[in-house]
Amino acid sequence: MEEAPKKSFKNFSISFKYFVLAFWKTLLAWVIIVSFVVVAIHLNVDKSIIGGAVVIFGIISQAFIGLLNIIGLIPIIGPIVAKVLALPFFWLLNAMGYFVSILAIKKGYTSEVVNYRILTVVFLIGIVIGFILGKLI
Repeated sequence: MEEAPKKSFKNFSISFKYFVLAFWKTLLAWVIIVSFVVVAIHLNVDKSIIGGAVVIFGIISQAFIGLLNIIGLIPIIGPIVAKVLALPFFWLLNAMGYFVSILAIKKGYTSEVVNYRILTVVFLIGIVIGFILGKLI
């Protein structure tokens, strides 16, 4: 009987140099975003302006998609997390949470909104963990 050739994981590893060469645009976009946020907070710029600018720049530069691709590189769990974060249901739940928060803040339920958002974030993290465990088991 012939023995199967030994597989080398050397072909599956990536060096830091190749990682930077492959994702330099994403890394540059995130350096710009983080620098902008730090400088804007230091200069006391309104937080809604900071958030809007980050969202617009992130969408135009495709920084969020690049970050999702980098997360997908993590062995075993990375592709599953990337798949969960790309689910339309996940996005829909998060968007509904923000719209309900806006309405509740306008009605004067500020402290309840904080508790509600914490509960929503915990629920969404639970969905991610449940999805990962469901795929692994």
